[in-house]
Amino acid sequence: MKLQVPFIQLPLAFDAGALAAEIAALGEAPWRPHPQGFPGNSMLPLVAVDGDPGNEAFAGPMRPTPELLRCPYLSQVIASLGVTAGRSRLMRLSGMAEVTRHADQGYYWAERVRVHVPVVTQPTVRFECGDAAINMAAGECWIFDTWRQHRVLNDAVESRVHLVVDTVGGGTFWDLVGRGRPHDAPRAGWQQHAVPVQPGVVAAFACESVNVPNVMSPWELSGHLGLLLADAVPHPNLPQVRQIATRFAREWQGLWFEHGESEEGRPHYREVLDRFIEEVSVPSQPLMLKNELRWHTVLMAIVCKFALGAQASQPATAARQSDVGDNG
Repeated sequence: MKLQVPFIQLPLAFDAGALAAEIAALGEAPWRPHPQGFPGNSMLPLVAVDGDPGNEAFAGPMRPTPELLRCPYLSQVIASLGVTAGRSRLMRLSGMAEVTRHADQGYYWAERVRVHVPVVTQPTVRFECGDAAINMAAGECWIFDTWRQHRVLNDAVESRVHLVVDTVGGGTFWDLVGRGRPHDAPRAGWQQHAVPVQPGVVAAFACESVNVPNVMSPWELSGHLGLLLADAVPHPNLPQVRQIATRFAREWQGLWFEHGESEEGRPHYREVLDRFIEEVSVPSQPLMLKNELRWHTVLMAIVCKFALGAQASQPATAARQSDVGDNG
């Protein structure tokens, strides 16, 4: 999710020692290699589709995994965020390893903020986002702008372990963000609320049940296109691309009010989507985004791949795109 600043610290403080003890008690068996195979990166699923730690899908009812249910305080930490939780994990970065520089471009992260709670870390671990770099201390709570280029460097011998929660948020959560502190704002006078351990209490919290549209609404479609057009680097082809995208959005809106999500409308949506992909493909190829990603690649990943739902076949003229950004 795009934010106004690179990093925001939320006014929450957690007992990192208690979290580390719960995680250590799980042992090594639940840890898995990073799904994209990044060296030195591993993860332990906490919220996944149907609570299945082996399910890496983005679509489906998200539920706590058995490992999370064995960690009462970890569940309390997630509950304290006031969010509807999406896919959530422990992310481990080995000593002398890094999360390579990238910007998140997958559909799942377009509308979701990524919450980090450092559990095991060192003062030299460096988290870079845009032109800012910080150290997230153990027990703090941070969000950052995943739309910007970012990377993490662990130049220590010991591993870094963070709780990472992907979420669309919720009313309580955005109130917390409103009381948050941008990374470059003074700490003087800014207060954090301590979230104490409640022994043995496995906290309940809301989880996503709907996360991918059957048919993307015209309002969501316009939001994604608006972001891509606003963040495009100026180019002579941009006015033409804007005109093609505007016409597509208007056609889609007309179909939505005629068919909604009905099955009989899908062939009409498909025809409009395929025509848009064909028309926009050539003029959009030279376009770049301000975050250094290729405009057309992100269009395909965020809009075209999911306009007719995650289970729909790929548009006939589109190459398969992978969601990039599942690390941090």
